[in-house]
Amino acid sequence: MADKRKRRRADDDSDSELQPLKDQLKGDPTILKILTSLKNAASSSSSSTLTLADLKLDTACREVTDLSLDSIQSKIETLSIEIARSILAGNGFSFQVPSRAATNQLYVPELDRIVLKDKMSSRPYANVATVRKAAITARIMQLIHQLSLKSIHVTKRDLFYTDVKLFQDQTQSDSVLDDVSCILGCTRSSLNVIASEKGVVVGRIIFSDNGDMIDCTKMGVGGKAIPPNIDRVGDMQSDALFILLVEKDAAYIRLAEDRFYNRFPCIIVTAKGQPDVATRLFLRKMKTELKLPVLALVDSDPYGLKILSVYGCGSKNMSYDSANLTTPDIKWLGVRPSDLDKYNIPEQCRLPMSEQDIKTGKDMLEEDFVKKNPGWVEELNLMVKTKQKAEIQALSSFGFQYLTEVYLPLKLQQQDWL
Repeated sequence: MADKRKRRRADDDSDSELQPLKDQLKGDPTILKILTSLKNAASSSSSSTLTLADLKLDTACREVTDLSLDSIQSKIETLSIEIARSILAGNGFSFQVPSRAATNQLYVPELDRIVLKDKMSSRPYANVATVRKAAITARIMQLIHQLSLKSIHVTKRDLFYTDVKLFQDQTQSDSVLDDVSCILGCTRSSLNVIASEKGVVVGRIIFSDNGDMIDCTKMGVGGKAIPPNIDRVGDMQSDALFILLVEKDAAYIRLAEDRFYNRFPCIIVTAKGQPDVATRLFLRKMKTELKLPVLALVDSDPYGLKILSVYGCGSKNMSYDSANLTTPDIKWLGVRPSDLDKYNIPEQCRLPMSEQDIKTGKDMLEEDFVKKNPGWVEELNLMVKTKQKAEIQALSSFGFQYLTEVYLPLKLQQQDWL
C-alpha cells in the first residue's frame, strides 16, 4: 500500500514536471470569480459607442451603411440614367470609384479601427487600361440590380459563374463587388451577395437562425456553422462570461471536444484561419448584444497577430465597412512570444522565422494600431529579435489536453492578456 502511495506521488511529481506551471493553478471558483469581474467591466464599458460622425477629423473620410433593397435598386437606376445621358451627350462614361489603395487608408485611434479616406479614382470605359474593369463594374451592377428586384441571395461564386469569360478569375469579380459597395455607399451584405459558410461557433449561446432556435451547447464537436447572411440571426441569449476567439480549427476542435465552455462558461468561435465577413459580423453582433469581453487565441507569429488585428481594427481591403466589421477591445490572450520561454516550449516545437516572416513582423511594428498598444510592440519586438515562432499546437508537446487543462485556465487565472 505504501509503495502504491509512493508511486502515485512520483507520478504526480513527474506529471507536474511534464506540464509546466500546472502547480500554479488554483481552483475553478477563483478563475470564475475573475471572469465574472471581467464580464461586469465589459458590460459597464459598452454603454456608448463613438462613431466617425462624432469626431471632427481634419481628413474627410467615408463610411457605408446598411441600405434596403429598394434603395440599392434606386441608386443603380439613378447611376444608369446618368451614364446614359453622358453617352448621349457624346462624353462616353466613367465610374467614379472610391480608392481602396493603402495610401487612402487612415487609422483613427479614437475608434481603434481603419477607415477609408475620400480620394476617388476614375474608371473610364474609353481607356484601354480601364475598359475591362469598367465593363466588369457595369456587369456587377446589373447583377446586383437583378438580385434587388428578386429579393434573393447568391454566393460570390454564383456571381462569378454568371459571366466567367468576362470575369476570368473570381478575385476580379470579388474586388469589383467591393468597389460597387463603395460606389453605392452600402455594406456588402446589403447587396445580397454572400460568401460560403466558413466560420463555426460552439458553447453557451442560443440564437435564432431564420426563425429556428439554435442551442450551440447541443451541436456536437463540429459546432454550428455561422450563417453567411447576418440578417437571419437574432434573439441572442447567453449565460457565458466571455467569448473565446480562436484562429485555427485544430485548437477549436480541442476546446469543443473537451467541453471547455462548460468548465468556464464561454462562447468559442473560429473562422478557421483568415477572418471571413460572416464571422466578423457575427463576432461583432455577439459583442454588442451580449456585452461580453472577447479573448483571442492565435499562433505566435506575425500572421496570427494580423488575423487578430483584422477582427479588432479591420482590414485595409474593406476599410470602407470597418464600422460594421470590427469588434472593439479584443484582448490578446495567447499564444504570445513571451509564452515560449514562460511555458518552456521545447526547442523542437519552435519554428525559425523566414525572412518574409521577419519583414511582416517589422512592417507591423510600423502600423499605428500596433504602436498604440505597448504590450503588442513589446511582444512583436521579442518575436523579431528571437526569430522564433510557434503554433498553438506546440502546447500539445505537454499533452494533448494541456491547452484546455493548464494553459488557458492559468492565463485566465493570472489575467494574462493584452
